[in-house]
Amino acid sequence: MDHDTPLSARPPRPLDTVRRRVLTTRQLREYGVGGAEAADRCRPGGPWQQLLPGVFLLHPGPPTGEERLHAALLYTAHRPQGVPSQSRRAGSAAGPGPYGEAMVTGLAALALRRFAAAPPLLSLDRIGVLVPRTRRLRSTGFVQVVRAVELPGPQEVTGVPVAPVPRALADAVTRLQEPVAVRRLLTEAVRGSHCEAGAAVRELARARLLTRPHVVDAVDSLLAEGRAIAEAALYAMVRGHGLPEPVWNVELRTAGGPSLGGVDAYWPEQAVAVEIDVRSPCAEADADAVRRDRARRRELLERLGITVVHLSPSRLREAPAEQAAVVRTALIAAEDRDPAAYVVVLPR
Repeated sequence: MDHDTPLSARPPRPLDTVRRRVLTTRQLREYGVGGAEAADRCRPGGPWQQLLPGVFLLHPGPPTGEERLHAALLYTAHRPQGVPSQSRRAGSAAGPGPYGEAMVTGLAALALRRFAAAPPLLSLDRIGVLVPRTRRLRSTGFVQVVRAVELPGPQEVTGVPVAPVPRALADAVTRLQEPVAVRRLLTEAVRGSHCEAGAAVRELARARLLTRPHVVDAVDSLLAEGRAIAEAALYAMVRGHGLPEPVWNVELRTAGGPSLGGVDAYWPEQAVAVEIDVRSPCAEADADAVRRDRARRRELLERLGITVVHLSPSRLREAPAEQAAVVRTALIAAEDRDPAAYVVVLPR
């Protein structure tokens, strides 16, 4: 059997109808172009060129950044047959897209999101593409294959499937040795509201990058940045939605007893405390222990008659009115509770 024979008995479509000038061997067959003819057109001085194994560029000039991206995704594309893949995390997008499960990651993904700290697409030597660990696929040319046991749900940016920012950051940092570059990427991610500091740190921990001193230093700055942004959002929420002014950043103690810990805002008359849920890398390394400690502390405070409201940075940023309503409800409900035990309030 001639392997260059078109797969369909239908008459081939004309190539001048192709919108994107990057096609695979299989796609070319649908246009009536067999492997031998494609190879002939890619001869020196010919009208085409082969960018990657099985992937052709239908013009002789340098590929654009978009063409390199699509070539990388076509090279790594794989559409599983039968049942949907079980390798995605819970809650991710269902079903593979036109490139199968492959998605752009690392610096290329951040460049697509217009990170100022990421180099332009055309200047990247490698384009990272995230695929399932079980794929038998090698890095080649300008494609860096990145494997994952569990794929995140891709997000579409300019029509291209892209890994979420925390995962793209981790894959970029894996290949960066320059401390300044790492710090700039992480800082821009948080300042630009691309992701929460905690989400970025979780992904860095999952990639086992928190053993690298320059990454740990950058993470310390990142968490400080994330907390400062979250605190500013809390201030804006309280003052922008007419809540009474609390005392800010205080430590609570029982009279003559041990510390009850610090809170980000406290209303002494109503005995209502607000904590922003910004976690450290150490906390993420033992999430179960952190949850247990938090539950014990919350139970202790509530036994003393203090209501504790936990707010996440993302909800403060995305839904401040809703979070203000939660705090206001807690303040109003305090009127119907028994008076709280006396606690000492100290600056933190």
